[in-house]
Amino acid sequence: MLLLRRILPLLLIAALVLPGVTPAYADTTYVVRSGDTLFTISVKFNVSMSAIMQANDLTNPDLIYVGQQLIIPTASGGTSSSSGSSSSSSSSSGTAYVVQVGDTLSKIAQRYGVSLAKIVAANGITNPNIVYVGQRLMIPGANWVPTSSATGSTAPVPTGTNYVVQSGDTLGRIAQKYGVTVASLMSLNAIANANLIFVGQRLVISGSSGGSTAPSPTSVPQAATPTPVPSTPTTGGTTYVVQAGDTLWGISMKFSVSVASIKSANALSSDFIYVGQRLIIPAAGSSSTPTTTTPTPPTTSATATPTPIVVPPSSSGSFELGGQVNGITASTAKMLFAGMTWVKVQERWSPGATPGNGKIQEAHNQGFKILMSVLGNPGDISGGANYDSFAAYVGQLARLGADGIEIWNEMNIDREWPAGQINPNSYVDLLRRSYNQIKANNRNTLVISGALSPTGAEGAFGLDHVWNDSRYLAGMAAAGAASYMDCVGVHYNEGILSPTQSSGDPRQDYYTRYYSGMVSTYYNAFGGARKLCFTELGYLTPEGYGALPGAFAWAANTSVAQQAQWLGQAASLSKAGGVVRLMIVFNVDFTVWGADPQAGYAIIRPGGGCPACDSLRAVTGGR
Repeated sequence: MLLLRRILPLLLIAALVLPGVTPAYADTTYVVRSGDTLFTISVKFNVSMSAIMQANDLTNPDLIYVGQQLIIPTASGGTSSSSGSSSSSSSSSGTAYVVQVGDTLSKIAQRYGVSLAKIVAANGITNPNIVYVGQRLMIPGANWVPTSSATGSTAPVPTGTNYVVQSGDTLGRIAQKYGVTVASLMSLNAIANANLIFVGQRLVISGSSGGSTAPSPTSVPQAATPTPVPSTPTTGGTTYVVQAGDTLWGISMKFSVSVASIKSANALSSDFIYVGQRLIIPAAGSSSTPTTTTPTPPTTSATATPTPIVVPPSSSGSFELGGQVNGITASTAKMLFAGMTWVKVQERWSPGATPGNGKIQEAHNQGFKILMSVLGNPGDISGGANYDSFAAYVGQLARLGADGIEIWNEMNIDREWPAGQINPNSYVDLLRRSYNQIKANNRNTLVISGALSPTGAEGAFGLDHVWNDSRYLAGMAAAGAASYMDCVGVHYNEGILSPTQSSGDPRQDYYTRYYSGMVSTYYNAFGGARKLCFTELGYLTPEGYGALPGAFAWAANTSVAQQAQWLGQAASLSKAGGVVRLMIVFNVDFTVWGADPQAGYAIIRPGGGCPACDSLRAVTGGR
């Protein structure tokens, strides 16, 4: 752990808008269950999401957790989404709303009961997938009339048939039902990603200004054929019509070709596909290079991109516990007692280096799986240099038997990534190359994305030096990171309250303060497609060491007993919640006490005691 990671979450306090007084409701109490969302709860009780948020002092509709008690106001007692919240204010033509952490344009549209297209038009948004915390949006009201500069026409929205998305719908199925193309639906509704629609979303089906009826559902496009269509395109191979549930990974495995060759044959720039889409499947061994334009290699690396390996990421696996160590063998007995099955070490890479297997063998000899967090100097990857060298290195670690590999560390701050080059697209390029090399050498190695620094400091330092982790996560998701990782890496080391609490931090109610806030933010960033791996989770206490350095004074009142209790609670929540794959305790046995007081996080305390080992054993049953 290094100093900057501890300081960054403290810096952007004044920039966040928090709610005021919570209204008094004397209504139903509901305990959140696995699979619940605030939207499904609001539907269940027939009240608005905003009313539930206001009654419970919630600032982000995505931040709820299993076991949380919510006040459910009566339908008559609920407040409208355009009042009672400090993040919005009303006017005759609409409502002003300030984007909060975890928001997307679709969620905001759903919350206010307006179409995504209206919000896009009202705010001159060119990409509906990109909004940022603190952005002020105008939510159109009943009297809102768009200007020609906002929409390019005098009509507020196309006047054709409307359709409300149902459970199980896809854009391809809706297009087939109404005899229109997916492209026309995307254009009419300002949809940038054909895979991102939600239940309750209102779609315009026909864009005719005269309000003409949509084509008969019997006019089904040929592309909607429900089975693969074998043929021989001019480029060789066969064609395939995408079915519900398909991914490029699954299709590539079905036809024994690489994802890269399918993308090349179909001029795809991302991994997004949709039901009814017709894909050219190149013959096995074919380079499948389009005969038109040969893509220019990315300028971010001087070496060739490795061919993706057809091994889809895994989102399965039961919860496991581990610990980050300074020495593996010396800590084995206490780790086994606590029920840990993983040990984590950091591994430094440099260009041209060759890894050894000493740590891997030591961990295996002591009965542990080993997670290797691999990182290097920012200067060695500046401008995209040496990406393939790094990927080759982690591939060799996988071949040597590494059970899990974390790809880099805290890429959203300039201590770990080149200043001025912090960008999730660049990182996903490195992640992709690394994933392919790892799976080529050992398909069973768990690939974890580099955990970000939990922070809200971009406003204080600027985007050249730091990105808020919430913004960076959204960028990773948009760049297709889920296709190149088995698990989302998470760091949580700044708690001073029980992980069962979701409010009350005296520093400020920012989501990084709370275990539940981190789980919700990171899990929802990828739509639940990947489980979470806490590659560092710890609680700092000065007990037994003396006064903390000033930058860490926030933990001055945390005791060893609280550290033990909270780690046990975090493990219990992680095990029961179903979304955490791995929890690595930071740390087991560090002894450094200085500007970065790593020893204060250690569960083996001065004198050799380990109270946290007892609380963790109560959850795992020990080994």
